[in-house]
Amino acid sequence: MQKIYLQLSPTCLIAVRKSFVLILFFGFNLFVATAAGAEEFSDRIKGDVGVAVYGSTNPVKGDGNTLLPLPYLYFDYGRYFARFDTFGYKTVPLGYGHLELVGRINLDGYQTNTPSLQGLSGRQNSLPLGIGTFQETPIGGFFLNAFYDVHQSHSRLYELIYAAELSVGESEVYPMLGIEHFSARYTRYFYGVTPAEAATSRFTAYEPKATTTPMLGFVWEIPVEGHWNANLYMLRRWLGPAIRQSPLVNTRLQDEAFISLSYHYN
Repeated sequence: MQKIYLQLSPTCLIAVRKSFVLILFFGFNLFVATAAGAEEFSDRIKGDVGVAVYGSTNPVKGDGNTLLPLPYLYFDYGRYFARFDTFGYKTVPLGYGHLELVGRINLDGYQTNTPSLQGLSGRQNSLPLGIGTFQETPIGGFFLNAFYDVHQSHSRLYELIYAAELSVGESEVYPMLGIEHFSARYTRYFYGVTPAEAATSRFTAYEPKATTTPMLGFVWEIPVEGHWNANLYMLRRWLGPAIRQSPLVNTRLQDEAFISLSYHYN
């Protein structure tokens, strides 16, 4: 009998390995979610639903700041959850929380059809998907997420945030401290300048590396009437060196904030 040999190229082997890992990952989560089916979750919304006005500064030269109305969603519904810009699904119990499948809505893209950015290609908003966990411990809450941008940059993003809870009169204040880490693909896509762009713009070529950005902020929850609450959120980022050294950037800081009015569902 004649033997048939099948030889795969290195690129094909990498694709097969990645596909196998993805199959194992999603298969594992399907298995553990089924196995944990006995865990009880609420069959109604528990949390806050309302409207917000969101604003942020943009560190890129010539790109205007952001100010827009958005829905305010911070609730659990069974295994599903919404945390303003982050949405996901809780799988198996993990410590003081769950292993979560997460996605995020980011507004990090920008248009380059302005005189100061002429000659550059537009940057599209990232679409991060990944895994994470929210650990609600006796000493505060820890948010840990690992994302992969499935849109244009194909980059990796990681974050760790700690939030405490303080009572101030009838209000609640949640101070936050955290770090974000961006892979080199992320910084190159959003803050780099390719040789081709350098030839058609006023910027020099720039190829940044991975970078880490510390951040500090708070949420102030103020009761209004009955189940209605107002929330004030403010956050400051100290941009990592690979970002602030970009010829596209003219600041060391980035601020974001929102004010919201929401109804709390018990």
